[in-house]
Amino acid sequence: MKVTDFFGRQIKQIQQGGCPVLYKKIILTLQYFFRLFLCIPGVPVALFIRLINPWLLIRLGLLRSASIGHFAANTELYLCEQAAGINKPKRRHVDLFYLEKPICNQQLVNMWMRVIQIWPAWLLEPIHKANRLIPWGSVHEIGTNTQHDRDVHNLLDRFPSHLQFTDEEEARGKAGLNEMGLSLDIPFVCLTVRDSAYLAAHRKGMDFGYHNYRDSDVQNYVLAAKELADRGYYVIRMGVKVREAMKTKHHRVIDYATNGMRSDFMDIYLGSKCCFCISVGTGFDAVPLIFRRPIVYVNMVPFGYLFTFVQHFLGITKHHFSVKLNRELTLSEIFTYDVGFSLLTSDYESKGVELIENTPEEIRDVVIEMAERLSGAWKAHEEDDTLQKLFWEIFPTDVVDACQGLPLHGEIRTRFGAAFLRNNRDWLQ
Repeated sequence: MKVTDFFGRQIKQIQQGGCPVLYKKIILTLQYFFRLFLCIPGVPVALFIRLINPWLLIRLGLLRSASIGHFAANTELYLCEQAAGINKPKRRHVDLFYLEKPICNQQLVNMWMRVIQIWPAWLLEPIHKANRLIPWGSVHEIGTNTQHDRDVHNLLDRFPSHLQFTDEEEARGKAGLNEMGLSLDIPFVCLTVRDSAYLAAHRKGMDFGYHNYRDSDVQNYVLAAKELADRGYYVIRMGVKVREAMKTKHHRVIDYATNGMRSDFMDIYLGSKCCFCISVGTGFDAVPLIFRRPIVYVNMVPFGYLFTFVQHFLGITKHHFSVKLNRELTLSEIFTYDVGFSLLTSDYESKGVELIENTPEEIRDVVIEMAERLSGAWKAHEEDDTLQKLFWEIFPTDVVDACQGLPLHGEIRTRFGAAFLRNNRDWLQ
């Protein structure tokens, strides 16, 4: 684009929009030059990195450390891809990372620093930005994983976790369990239920209402928690900030999110040691994910993003009710009505689809299925394999991401809830 064309377009837009447009463009220009000014100290280093490139490739990258889901899963999958030789330079190289703010969990920072090089942001960020300003710098970008936090290569089943606790941390974790009345010999399950309280408190000034469709009522999980507790498990409700406590007095159900015991350290320790995790597909479940713990997903939406790539996963989705048809959409209709991959609350509203949470009984059934499968006590019904096969024939496993054209699923290793399929046979259309 010619410079004269660029300035001509700016003048035309100001003439059409008046003072508000002029004011906005002035602010954007000042911000641009301010960012440029901040990059100046990094320019000499960026040039030096280019100079030594024939002998050593230095790559720079930002870790998504503001949200625990991406900080855990994206980073672990980066290491898995490096181990598998995916998105990895074939020559000698060094990868340097820095953190974004606010940092979601300091314990996770401490553990990642043992396996990757994390440098101070004040030092590395100007170099990273300067590299982006200077042409032909893409080779020095670490970039993203194949599909961000989605394990489309099924690497989590191939490689062990890259994180380990030190002896001191193990002792600290066992002491934390003892304080809660637990030990590593007592089976416990982590429960994480998404609501909007955390983002409202920790990301103030930002409107996250666009994905409130993912929220769920924690009271709907009490039945499943009590059933697990009656079977000898402890259930630990996770959360940094939550709207309300669970309404149960069962002594084996611990509302760790509200009882004053939570800490960054115990969040990671509990997630790494649980028998399995119950989740709605929210940030914390990435912790048991990276430590290779089984996960059962309930109320999972967007449904097309169901986590399918790990062997010991189970899942069920919210019910999709069509206001226009006055009935629940079938499995195939969820995708033909174009709500299977909807990422915004407004998408469901504009298409007249109400998301109805799983009932306490549905949650209990899939949770108990997980517990029994892991213990070896699971007894399948005669029709279960047939229903499972029919489900995966309809579910779009070969779909690609609409924005980047990348696959959302690798080899399908997850199972859909058996009781849900038995009780909703008409849904399998």
